[in-house]
Parts: sequence; structure tokens; C-alpha cells
Amino acid sequence: MIQIKKFTFNPVQENTYVLYDETGECIIVDAGCFFDYEKKELDDFISDKQLTPVKLVNTHCHFDHILGITHCRTKYKIPFYAHPEDAFLVERIVEHGDRFGVPVEPVDAADHPLNEGDQIAFGNSVLEVIHVPGHAPGHLVFYHEKQQFMLAGDVLFYGSIGRTDLPKGNFEQLVFNIKSKLFVLPEETVVYSGHGPETSIGFEKRSNPFLMD
Repeated sequence: MIQIKKFTFNPVQENTYVLYDETGECIIVDAGCFFDYEKKELDDFISDKQLTPVKLVNTHCHFDHILGITHCRTKYKIPFYAHPEDAFLVERIVEHGDRFGVPVEPVDAADHPLNEGDQIAFGNSVLEVIHVPGHAPGHLVFYHEKQQFMLAGDVLFYGSIGRTDLPKGNFEQLVFNIKSKLFVLPEETVVYSGHGPETSIGFEKRSNPFLMD
């Protein structure tokens, strides 16, 4: 069974997740640790739980979601996976960080692509990959059918959706993809978002003001 640990990191209050199962293998999703004490918090959790990180996977590559990639790559010697359409965001991390007043260092390109229909395997566990562009062109959602949860990144929030005024954002595309790809999933599905608290598909279908018909 997959266990999920959430951390809230960096000046943008981004949610980083560590997923692990009974084997002790884990993946780090949207590594956003920026300050040294945040890196230590992540490392201490992994050490205390005696976990073995095997992959860095990203829902998307806006700067606040990749601030910890270099640290995790260096410390754990693990590869970085992201959708190819977000490669330009990795390339421009310094520029985008400057826009938000966050001084950041360059990040090397992803080691491996992730696309819709791929699977993310670790230990005895597998997540399905769903492409949900609109907030970012390469935005992905990671879904586990049996345990009924998803890591939604910045697509869907409690009572809101991802902003679409960033490079290559598209409001109509985002709304269409949420409704056609995520709202068809069971209403009990828990949504772990890239910022803020958890929600559920059913709650957002009934009450999200951006997604009401």
C-alpha cells in the first residue's frame, strides 16, 4: 500500500510529495525544497523511514516545482522524469524565478520523458500518467485507481484551478481537460494538489466555481 508524505516548501508554498510502499522504495514528486532547512527536512524524513529514492517525477516544471531537483539528483543519484513539452520551463528556470523574486540556479534537463499512458513504477506500486495541459503544456497527473487518489499538481485545487496566465497557459484547454479526463474518475478520488489542502473529485464537481456548467 502506498503511503503519502506531504511537505510544503519554498517561498511559493509548493507541495512536494514522497510516495513509498512496504518495500521501502520511494519516489519524490515535484521536489520543491529551496532553503537548506527544507532540504534537511526532506532528507531526514527519507533517512528516518529508511527509504530508498528511485525516481524524481514532476507533474510539471514551473520553477517552484523543480527548485529541489538538483539537490535530490546529487544526493540520491536518481533520474528526473518530466513531460517533454515542459522542457522550456526547465531551461528558463532562472528567468522565471527572477519574475517572482526568487533567485535560483539552473537545473539540468530531465533525464527521461513522461507521457500520457506511461506508468511510474516503484517498489510494488504503479501510478498511471494522465496528460492534463492548460496550466502548463506538459502538465501531468499521477493516478492510483485502487487507492483512489491522484497527484494533481497545479491543475486542480480546493475550490480553484491552476492559473493560465503563465507561458503557454490556456484556460479553455485546462477546463476541458479537467472535465474530460479527471471528472470521469470516481468521485471518492482524493486530489493531492501542488498548493494548499487536499480535496476530492466529487467535491470539486459539485462546488468548484470555475468548473460549474
